[in-house]
Amino acid sequence: MALLASCRRHLLSSLGPLGASSRGALPGARAASTFALPDLPYDYGALQPHISGEIMELHHSKHHATYVANFNKALEELAEAEAKKDAAKLITLQGALNFNGGGHLNHSIFWTNLCPSKDWAPPSGELAAAVEAQWGSLDAFIAKFNASTAAVQGSGWGWLAYNKTAGILEIAATKNQDPLVLQGLVPLLGVDVWEHAYYLQYKNKRPDYLKAVWNVVNWKDVAERYAAAKAG
Repeated sequence: MALLASCRRHLLSSLGPLGASSRGALPGARAASTFALPDLPYDYGALQPHISGEIMELHHSKHHATYVANFNKALEELAEAEAKKDAAKLITLQGALNFNGGGHLNHSIFWTNLCPSKDWAPPSGELAAAVEAQWGSLDAFIAKFNASTAAVQGSGWGWLAYNKTAGILEIAATKNQDPLVLQGLVPLLGVDVWEHAYYLQYKNKRPDYLKAVWNVVNWKDVAERYAAAKAG
C-alpha cells in the first residue's frame, strides 16, 4: 500500500501539467483525474532519417495513447475502490497504475527530450560540465549510456538521471514502464528501448538505434530538467 500511495502521488504531481483535469468521483472518494495525450512539439516526420515518421506516429498515437486510456481507467477504478474502502482492489490496482501511469510519464518526457536534427546543439553550461566531470567527455558518456541501455533485457528504458542525495549525474535503466522515481532518481533524459520505438526501422539492431538517437536529442530540454532538479 505504501508503494501504491507513493507512486500514485508522484504520478499525479508529475503528470499534472501534461493534461490532467479534475473529474467527479463517488461521494467520499478523491477526485479522479483525466490525463490527455500530449501533442508532440514537432511533426511525426521531423526526426527523420534517424527515427522514421511511421514509427513516431504509431508510437505516439497508438502506444502512448493506450497508456493514457488505461491509466485513466485505472484511476477511475481507484476512486471507486477508495470510496468503497476496498483494500484488496486498491492493492491489485498497483500494477495497472505503475505500468500505464509510468508509460504516460516516461513517454511525455521522451517526446520533449527529442528534437529535429536541424535544431540539435550539444550540451553546454552546467550540464556539459557535469557530464565531463562524471564521464570525462560527452562521447564517453554516450558510449557508457549505449552499452548500459543496449543490455536492458526485454523492454525498458535507459536514463540519464540526477541523484539529489549525491548531487551527481547517473546512468540508470528501468524495466517495462517503471518510472525512475522508484529508484529515487530524477529523470533528465530517457531513451525508449521497447521494440515499438525502433523495430520498424532498425529491426533487431538496438545498438544502431541507440547510435542514431543522439542526432535528435534535445539537450536544451535536458539542461532545463537538470537545472530544475538541482533547484528543487
